[in-house]
Amino acid sequence: MAVIGVLTEPTPPTWWRANRHKVYGVLGLLIGYLIGTNLHGADPQPQHPRPSHTAPVPTTPGVHRTHTPA
Repeated sequence: MAVIGVLTEPTPPTWWRANRHKVYGVLGLLIGYLIGTNLHGADPQPQHPRPSHTAPVPTTPGVHRTHTPA
C-alpha cells in the first residue's frame, strides 16, 4: 500500500482576513456619518443682511404721522 498524500489541516486565516469585512463596515459607517453631518448642503451664496421695512423718519420737526381709526 502506497501513501499518495498526507492530509493536513489548513492554516487558520490571519486576523485581517477573518475580520476585514467588520473593519470595512465600521469605516464605511464612520465616513458616511462624517459626510452626512459636515456636508449638509452649503449655501451657494452667503446671506447678506436685507434692509428692514420701517417707516421713514419725518423730516420736519413736530410733524408726526398717526393712524386715525375709521
